[in-house]
Amino acid sequence: MRILIVEDQENLAKLVKSGLEDEGFAVDYVTDGEAGFRRIELYHDDYDLIILDIMMPKLSGIDVCKKVRELKIFIPIIMLTAKDGQNDIINGLNVGADDYLAKPFTFDILLARIRAVLRRPKTALPAELKIQDIILDTTAKKVFRNSKEVRLTLKEFSLLEYLMRHPNQAVNREQILSNVWDFAFDSFANVVDVHITNLRKKIGDRNAKIIETVRGLGYRINA
Repeated sequence: MRILIVEDQENLAKLVKSGLEDEGFAVDYVTDGEAGFRRIELYHDDYDLIILDIMMPKLSGIDVCKKVRELKIFIPIIMLTAKDGQNDIINGLNVGADDYLAKPFTFDILLARIRAVLRRPKTALPAELKIQDIILDTTAKKVFRNSKEVRLTLKEFSLLEYLMRHPNQAVNREQILSNVWDFAFDSFANVVDVHITNLRKKIGDRNAKIIETVRGLGYRINA
């Protein structure tokens, strides 16, 4: 799952980014409303959720949310702001925000809100994925093959989850990087290939019958 943070307090944005990455999300951030709107406008298909501050330079969060919804872009949006008055909550929800969280907040509450929003019907994804004899539990962050647990790193887990959410589809390295890592990552690095190799070893896919290499493109997981 990939999240965009639009927050002018860079220290806070970095702190939230770090915490969410520890939970397995891929996270990007920008520090003003105009940059946030442009990123959403151009790359909305790459994101699953937006965390949007209200009080920002160049363009307020309310205006960003309104413009995004006018473009018929329906990514879930959580408003994050120091303003907690009733009118601000009403304005945020009226222009299309899905939830609202006032500063200061605890990371656990933010994480719970994110998970709750992502569970809603329009964006709900299955918590358990199954490909052949591999079961991936997105809630417990565990993988099993033939009922035996396979120990994966967080990035290996996220990579496998991305592939399992796109069964029988050839996905290129850039797609994997943008969904499992972030925009700042070096797209010329061989990090995807290294993680695929390690993943194959751990799940016992020595002959690449499950995770297939698509020459000149990337990889495909065979259901």
